Amino acid sequence: MRVGILVTHIRAEEKLLIAAFQARGVEPDILLDRDVNLDLIAGASQPAPSGVAWGEYSVVLERCVSTSRGMYLQAILNSWGIPTINSYATASVCADKLLTTLALSRAGVPQPAARVAFEDESAVTAIEQIGYPAVLKPVTGSWGRLLARVNDRDSAEAIIEHRQILGNYQHHVFYVQPYVNKPGRDIRAFVVGDETICAIYRTSPHWITNTARGGKASNCPVTPELDALCRRAAAAVGGGVLALDLFEDPEHGLILNEINHTMEFRNSSAPTGVDIAARVVDYALRQAEVVV
Repeated sequence: MRVGILVTHIRAEEKLLIAAFQARGVEPDILLDRDVNLDLIAGASQPAPSGVAWGEYSVVLERCVSTSRGMYLQAILNSWGIPTINSYATASVCADKLLTTLALSRAGVPQPAARVAFEDESAVTAIEQIGYPAVLKPVTGSWGRLLARVNDRDSAEAIIEHRQILGNYQHHVFYVQPYVNKPGRDIRAFVVGDETICAIYRTSPHWITNTARGGKASNCPVTPELDALCRRAAAAVGGGVLALDLFEDPEHGLILNEINHTMEFRNSSAPTGVDIAARVVDYALRQAEVVV
């Protein structure tokens, strides 16, 4: 069995994953995305950055910092029959908030209202249909970047103009949700395969509660309600190894906000007491055994 980990560079999470593989007697190959140079026609017989043929890998974990690099590599490897975690099918949905919303809607998963518009006037109309305060999000992105809480028409027009002038084409897709008055925290739950293995509260005085933005992590019990909702949501986007962000809506209860397909977890194992890296590695090895 040969296992690869695709990385931009080795972060805390990758160190934990490498150690977990080694504890199970598997030495994973570290595949740097900057060293990838692929003939798209030649197929899996060509060498990976490790020097062995891509086709020798039983499974490859995609941990690239760049979403575009990771997704293209997943698409290529999957087309050659090489399993990746996560699959391109899952990643392509989770990487786009609009596509995630559609997938969750088809599965009947509770989530905030959402509207989309593409031009200045229609975007302002969409925001006002949602109601102030609203949240304007880029359809792609992570770490809580470029989120904007829109409190009135003046701020809506200013933010939209800035995105039209400065942004790339994805910033010209205006994805709008209502501001959820959550209790100073949200929930991040971790799903591996068909199990919600643990969850944390992310608490912050700021309305953006991401740990990358200073949110503090503490253990969140995985109740039957939380577990069932997370497993439904994970299945709706294709399943795999996922981090799900949920709100405790004062009117509607638990609702699903976003799903991350290349999750960070360095701050979550200690408060939950769950070795997240070990659970991910065990899942990866089970997937590898299917093709060995």
